[in-house]
Amino acid sequence: QVQLEESGGGLVQPGGSLRLSCAASGSIFSRYAYAWYRQAPGKQRELVARIISGVITNYADSVKGRFTISRDNTKNTVYLQMNSLKPEDTAVYYCNAKWGPLEYWGQGTQVTVSS
Repeated sequence: QVQLEESGGGLVQPGGSLRLSCAASGSIFSRYAYAWYRQAPGKQRELVARIISGVITNYADSVKGRFTISRDNTKNTVYLQMNSLKPEDTAVYYCNAKWGPLEYWGQGTQVTVSS
């Protein structure tokens, strides 16, 4: 069992930055792959970024060059640095942990990009 707690969301103006954090507890942090997903009102949940190890990452085309996912195995935390934010980035952002058939979700954190 893994518990995931997101933080760092909020209201930011277009062009601004936010850093989301996902603190994991309850199991061996390093064995899991982690990802950030988002869900905007009326839309399906979509993958934003995934980190499989400290080196292997992938991103949705819409965030490439603007967002960076990272993990700190010493702090059991995954981060999503979001720069050059756009109104279309507005969504609830969810942290995800996956290891084989095991998959866990956080409760989500709201990100609103608006002037």
